[in-house]
Amino acid sequence: MQQRYVGASGLQVSRLALGTMTWGKDTDEHEARDQLAAFVEAGGTTLDTAAGYTDGRSEALLGSLLGDVVRRDEVVIATKAGIWRRGKERVTDTSRGAMLRGLDTSLKRLGTDHVDLWQVHVWSDDVPLEETLGALDLAVSSGRATYVGISNFNGWQTARAVTLQEVAGRARIASTQMEYSLVNRRIEREVLPAAEAFGLGLFPWSPLGRGVLTGKYRTGTPSDSRAASPVFAGFVDAYLDDHSRGIVEAVARAADGLGWTPLEVALVWVRDSPGVTAPVVGARTAAQLAGALGSEEKVLPPEIRAALDDVSGGAA
Repeated sequence: MQQRYVGASGLQVSRLALGTMTWGKDTDEHEARDQLAAFVEAGGTTLDTAAGYTDGRSEALLGSLLGDVVRRDEVVIATKAGIWRRGKERVTDTSRGAMLRGLDTSLKRLGTDHVDLWQVHVWSDDVPLEETLGALDLAVSSGRATYVGISNFNGWQTARAVTLQEVAGRARIASTQMEYSLVNRRIEREVLPAAEAFGLGLFPWSPLGRGVLTGKYRTGTPSDSRAASPVFAGFVDAYLDDHSRGIVEAVARAADGLGWTPLEVALVWVRDSPGVTAPVVGARTAAQLAGALGSEEKVLPPEIRAALDDVSGGAA
């Protein structure tokens, strides 16, 4: 698998990242092991998790596999802090204390003394940004994180965070993580231009439009899909409208013409879009992940990309 630099930083990552949001819940230990083994065998190095994923079980499961399936020094571990679960309640706390306690807990779960990329999971209006960024500085200066980034910051928030760090001469922000796919190109308005201007790498999450771009919902809702789950139905429903259906049909036609799967068309479109470092691909099973790994050698013809750009409507 090809490697890319993260923006203007010296951090190199595989151009697909393995997402672990379902690990420890929908993805059990055996499936997680099979996913990691297949990903590493395909040349993947970038592993994405977060303290808030499955109440920390995602990090713990990943940590249990390091040193067994793959050596720690052969992978790039990216995790996040700022979102926690308190029972069934989601809590946002980006204070310096909460962030650093979260990092220390993440390191224990992962069984490592540092992470390669540590990110603020979400913007918060409740805590001064300078305080949150101070936690990133301490993480780098103490050796607990090598690089730092942000996640789910809009355009002006991204510019504000990067500028504050540069003016103060503090740890440089290397990356941002945002939702980006053919059915959601809103970051092209402000976030992508900001990332390009400041030299940030982009890790798109949900590059398959929350599963919609695989075509699985073209004829209904499969019983084992996220849209059939009361927990995730609203998450997927946002892309089951007429506009998204038109994009899905265009992706399916492109796939038929190329002899690819719709998943491969949608994923390669994101992977090779300007400014993208590595799409974060999550799967419940190793069989699902195999479909994404099969895209490595594929390149969209320019005319197909142009057609998809047109039908998906840009940053509307």
